Amino acid sequence: MPPILLLKTKSSPHDGYDDFFSANDYTPSFIPVLEHRFHTENLAHVRELFASGAFDSNATDNPNGPKYGGMIFTSQRAVEGFAEMIGQHGLPLNPSTNLPLYTVGPATARSLTTLRNKHLPSCSIHGEDTGTGEKLAHHMLQHYNALHPDADPNPSLLFLVGEQRRDIIPKTLMDPSLPDDQRIPVEEIVVYETGEMGSFEGDFRSAVQGSGEGVLWVVVFSPSGCEAMLRVLGLGPFAGNGNGDGGGDGRKVFVATIGPTTRDHLRSKFGFEPHLCAEKPSPEGGWGGDTEVYGGTGAVD
Repeated sequence: MPPILLLKTKSSPHDGYDDFFSANDYTPSFIPVLEHRFHTENLAHVRELFASGAFDSNATDNPNGPKYGGMIFTSQRAVEGFAEMIGQHGLPLNPSTNLPLYTVGPATARSLTTLRNKHLPSCSIHGEDTGTGEKLAHHMLQHYNALHPDADPNPSLLFLVGEQRRDIIPKTLMDPSLPDDQRIPVEEIVVYETGEMGSFEGDFRSAVQGSGEGVLWVVVFSPSGCEAMLRVLGLGPFAGNGNGDGGGDGRKVFVATIGPTTRDHLRSKFGFEPHLCAEKPSPEGGWGGDTEVYGGTGAVD
């Protein structure tokens, strides 16, 4: 099988991509692109919200119902930061509190399920099959409003985010064109920062040079690191510059993206068309039901 380089940090304790590729006789290599720093003060504030009864409909200081009716997680980093805060300081919570936890994509849902089972057993998880923030937002408009048919306004949703994020979810849920009783207030709290690792380009170059000859697959998970990736491979605007380690010796290099956001970034900024875009942001999504996709020597041209 051809080597596969996954441009992401390997998730802990289990990584769905590692499990999936290994089960299909591949040995994927993980090249971390991003480093994450948790906002401990903001995470402490989230804990204070739970301690104050802001999520508890039975709290004596909430005569009009809870301030928050649920939470939104669209990244594993947000789940990890929340889990780390709980692990260090605990989470004051009425055991009967049943909060909907909304997520997008199976990988984040798996991390959230582990956290829920350990710390929030009465909560429920929704949206894991939506795949994009826009689809998740429309799912929430139906599901969350059905949970609060008589509320006007709805209790807010707390959205734990990184400092770099798209605003499609808050814009969709708080769209002024929606009826007042259908609009869902969203409060965002930044719980982590993300930056490209200074060592990424060198680490990636070493991995490419050590991957042998023949077919090579590179799977990209976010716009971060795309320029360095193309530069190392000598693809897109860097083709023919003589410095690439990808195709100059005749080897076939294929680039796959986990979802349309990264694909569109490669198209618009670098004029590069990835060979494959996953139908869903999941390990299975890139295969399209065909386990020969990554093994071929041109199946996705």
